[in-house]
Amino acid sequence: MGVSLEQERVDAFGRKMVEALNHAGLALMASMGHRTGLFDVMSRLPAATSERIASEAVLSERYVREWLGAMATGGVVEYREGDGTYRLPPEHAAWLTRESSPNNVAAAMQFVAVLGYVEDQVVEAFRHGRGVPYSAYHRFHEVMAEESAQTVVAALAEQILPLVPGLVDRLAGGIDVLDVGCGSGRAVNELAANFPKSRFAGYDFAEEAIVAARREAERRGLSNARFEVRDVAEMGESAAYDLITAFDAIHDQARPDAVLRNIAEALRPGGTFLMQDISGSSHVHTDLAHPLGPFLYTISCMHCMSVSLACGGPGLGAMWGKEKALQMLREAGFGPARVERLPHDPMNYFYIAAPDS
Repeated sequence: MGVSLEQERVDAFGRKMVEALNHAGLALMASMGHRTGLFDVMSRLPAATSERIASEAVLSERYVREWLGAMATGGVVEYREGDGTYRLPPEHAAWLTRESSPNNVAAAMQFVAVLGYVEDQVVEAFRHGRGVPYSAYHRFHEVMAEESAQTVVAALAEQILPLVPGLVDRLAGGIDVLDVGCGSGRAVNELAANFPKSRFAGYDFAEEAIVAARREAERRGLSNARFEVRDVAEMGESAAYDLITAFDAIHDQARPDAVLRNIAEALRPGGTFLMQDISGSSHVHTDLAHPLGPFLYTISCMHCMSVSLACGGPGLGAMWGKEKALQMLREAGFGPARVERLPHDPMNYFYIAAPDS
């Protein structure tokens, strides 16, 4: 017996899928607009022809014209038929240019292409159940560093550090700090520059990221920042640090439980663990109302979960959630953790914890 379909629901879902297809195209083109600098150029120009825009951006007019077609039909830029000019409204530029950081969502659009690059390998992983290694993700560290510059580095001094009472003063006086999963080291280098009396270390198992971090520290003349290629699950340091941070780094570890235990062990008495991680719950039914739910589950499936599985890990995924995170912190030896949200960063929770005495 056939299933009876409600035609209105069929039509509504069809429209939703067509809209998703259009938005996927806009996301790719927004990434292109960011990488080529077209949004930045257009934000400084009045209404202009494709020839003028291409000339200012030093790009091929034919490619720019086709890109503008996507932007115009998608409602990102305005098109005037009378004189054939295009304009990026300032209200749109406020979300699309480097000058608009930390609100530049065009930078995050790059993740769509980064994830699409490994689609074939993830499809195979659906069949064999293993993961896709970090090395397969072209440009991932580059894009992550740019995104981190907006959500972490730009907010450190005024929003993130003040979550821990007295921390800014302690950093100014001189303490030992470790950043776990430091990536390209932007947060560590920024802290080292702002607090010259403190000593900073960054650990990551991605060699290319550590090379970039060391290069930047050397360029800035930072003698109080060091970087090492290390697996924190094998860290083995005891009472060595006053502050340990982890920015969006715990959930994709191969052994997150061991990493958290080693962090607790490496903190001195009175030390603090400051962890930023995705603002999901541990339950799909709760995440149904999450404004970024589909995007975050996509990143989790195509990267965070998969890279953990590739290393033999549990594949927690980006949406492991607050409940699971708090449970694992307790099991690792931390006392009750405080969970905070910050206005500039709707994608993350900030956990403040100390080893259980």
